[in-house]
Amino acid sequence: PLMKIAHISDLHLLSSERIPPQRLLGKRFSGWVNIRFRRGAIHKRQIAQTVARALRAREIDHVVITGDVTNLSLESEFELVRSYLEDDLGMPPDQVSMVPGNHDVYTRGAHRDRRFQCYFGEYVTSDLPGAAGVPGLDRFPYVRLRGEVAIIGLSTAVPRAPMVASGQLGKAQCMALHALLAHREGEKRVPEILQHHPWHPYPTRRKQLMQGLEDAAQEAEALREMERGLVLHGHLHRRVHRQLVTARGILDVVGATSASLLDEDETRMGGFNVYEVDASGLRGITSERLDPATERFLPVDAPREPVAAAVAFAAG
Repeated sequence: PLMKIAHISDLHLLSSERIPPQRLLGKRFSGWVNIRFRRGAIHKRQIAQTVARALRAREIDHVVITGDVTNLSLESEFELVRSYLEDDLGMPPDQVSMVPGNHDVYTRGAHRDRRFQCYFGEYVTSDLPGAAGVPGLDRFPYVRLRGEVAIIGLSTAVPRAPMVASGQLGKAQCMALHALLAHREGEKRVPEILQHHPWHPYPTRRKQLMQGLEDAAQEAEALREMERGLVLHGHLHRRVHRQLVTARGILDVVGATSASLLDEDETRMGGFNVYEVDASGLRGITSERLDPATERFLPVDAPREPVAAAVAFAAG
């Protein structure tokens, strides 16, 4: 049977609650300045709520969210996201899968306290506990078996210095991903990998160091034996569709724009993607952007970018 999976990302929900000055030290201060003078004007909670209403009106089997649901990893923001999931989206946790973005692990404190996992534990459960056989991992990667699909949630989110938004999987997660992709329950389903940072390299080394995935080559090595599947990400705040050539087939790598973004650029304007998947793999992609004047969604193409080879990328 055909399964419809909706993909939203980068909600960046803004809480109106006053932030105590003592919590605006270090990296949070630069983030707060960004919210105060830029992000707050372009990320609108109303757009995210309109997206949620549109998804409720469609026959969606599962929703995936690829990170950056908050801005500064504050408790008030996580509570606001919980309210969004429960009241606006209104789907049970077993029909929604999430992974964190760099803004959800914005500080060392948020990382140490596992704040994302504490607030969204029901959305990151695994149907294959211990399948990876790698000790020391906390929640990620997880696997959720849904019909013909195996949803694999990865965390690329790590606390960084101010102005740095790069991500990292780490050796343990890469090892676990290898094992999960070879697991018999996963092998007979279509893999759908969720992560915040895209695997592809940025055009300049500086951009890669500041915003990219530090161990993207190691992930490409883990993906190189896959025959089919999807790799879904956010982080870029724009729609994009790439294909990754592996040793055995082709993967579709798709980025969603921010679900709350107000932007004149069609590739960036807030919206969502829908993927139709059956036992043979991906059957279709629909990308929709909001028309703010009518609050209706219009179909648009996710711009195609060049094909890359996992073998060459892994080799560096």
